[in-house]
Amino acid sequence: MAEPRDAAARRAIKPVICYPTDTLPKPSLSLYQDAARTATKVSEIIVSPREAASIDVPAGHFLKISCIDGPQVGDLNLFNSANLTERFFSGKTRALHGTHVTTGDQLWSCFPYLRPMATVSNDTLGWYGIDEFGGSVHDVIGTRCDPYTGKVLGGTDYHHCCHSNLTRALSDARGLSLQEAEPLVHDVLNVFMCTGFTRDTGQYFMKASPVRPGDYLELFAEIDLLAVMSACPGGDCGSEHSSDTAACHPMLMEVWKPAEGSLQGWSSPPLNSYDRTHGR
Repeated sequence: MAEPRDAAARRAIKPVICYPTDTLPKPSLSLYQDAARTATKVSEIIVSPREAASIDVPAGHFLKISCIDGPQVGDLNLFNSANLTERFFSGKTRALHGTHVTTGDQLWSCFPYLRPMATVSNDTLGWYGIDEFGGSVHDVIGTRCDPYTGKVLGGTDYHHCCHSNLTRALSDARGLSLQEAEPLVHDVLNVFMCTGFTRDTGQYFMKASPVRPGDYLELFAEIDLLAVMSACPGGDCGSEHSSDTAACHPMLMEVWKPAEGSLQGWSSPPLNSYDRTHGR
């Protein structure tokens, strides 16, 4: 179809930020970072390649996710540990903070709770920024590799994709059946994953992660959390996922407890105060 005469003018209209964050309460990042320096480790778990694992993170503690062997991407789900229906909302996090998160950004929970679940307190890949392809690290735009899309595209059943890994791990963590656990698994924070959208077709792309052993993403738990993470079968996601082809590596999740008195003035955020009458 031919372009209208005013096509250039229509394209030239300046964008408007949907959710200006000037009035968004800011986390006390310096308080968190100071507290992290004197924190002591209280628990840890290794996430095996092409598998998932879980760990509980009390409010006011840090979750440190580390690359310990070779470049590896992790798909992270977060839940309110006492109420699994309050879980990470990647869409609203994306709307507030952008397609990728880094130090100072917060991870928000779903409706009707909508509050910060965690704050990114440190990110050793913060230097990466946005590359020439439009790629960046720690995205909230991807969903997670799953067996259903694999069935549609390739006609195969692959059981160690991130969706299935997360389902099994959540089932084990809370004694749920797979049928009970699966609907609770949700769109992820793609830890260490380097992604973006192609400029010409707008398609979601991935490229080899810049993560190296020693790199980590540190999250401050604003509420009591259950963290469930899959070590993606795509490895560094530089070629493909949902198969046993890529080289994969373990990942480490640690919980660190701040020293007594190091979080003076901090309190866990309350539930969203909207009255939920919806106009009735």
